[in-house]
Amino acid sequence: MSQDNLIDFDAERAKRVHDLKEKRLNEMRNAFEQALPLNGTKKKKPKGKPKKR
Repeated sequence: MSQDNLIDFDAERAKRVHDLKEKRLNEMRNAFEQALPLNGTKKKKPKGKPKKR
């Protein structure tokens, strides 16, 4: 067998694990972004009557 046909299983596994963790991280990012939007547009409270003291 030539060296070109050998597969480094450790490197392939590391890439796969990295891809799985990256996918999970992106899912968590999306969930947090939906729960806590970072776009900076905040809803302003309508100003009502001033409170009497």
